[in-house]
Amino acid sequence: MSNELKSKLVELNCQGLACPQPVIMTKKALEQKPAEITVLVDNLAAKENVAKFAASSGYGVSIENADGIYRLNLLAKQTAVNIATGKELAADAEAPAILLGRNTLGTGSEELGAILMKSFFVSLLELPQLPRAVMLINSGVYLAATDSPVLPPLQELSRRGVAIMVCGTCLDYFSLKEKLAVGEVTNMYSILSELTKAGNTITL
Repeated sequence: MSNELKSKLVELNCQGLACPQPVIMTKKALEQKPAEITVLVDNLAAKENVAKFAASSGYGVSIENADGIYRLNLLAKQTAVNIATGKELAADAEAPAILLGRNTLGTGSEELGAILMKSFFVSLLELPQLPRAVMLINSGVYLAATDSPVLPPLQELSRRGVAIMVCGTCLDYFSLKEKLAVGEVTNMYSILSELTKAGNTITL
């Protein structure tokens, strides 16, 4: 099969299917090397498993949740520059990793911290080099939830190939797993592995 990616958007409806069927269907669709693909699922296990498989297959993943229907938007990382704005989209292997341990930026006013966090992510999208990964732990996992004020820029970072890694233990602690709207559920070992691979680490 040719390595050339197909530019036509593919939509895959996997609603009503239990795992592993959505993953199998996604695998077959990705074998055709689409530049973009949208997968619709209606259960949490399918959402998580499809997202993990897509990420391991070289696709950026952003997730939208509408009344229990998860819309997974997959974008081939290596072709993102040809599909979007012309900017460099895929994260560089030597780029830094960002570790966020809270959902506000700085200490002092929580209200100001929320405003600063939103400004941080909007500004991050304008940098010439994107981070390799954004890792969310503790209350930082709120940033990836459906009602997060920084959800749009986080989804755009994911679409551009930045790994959004969300601590599963933290999601369970805050009862947020079903509200996860972007990124992949991960664990401390995977977070540490990513930290050691990155060129440098920014901790906020």
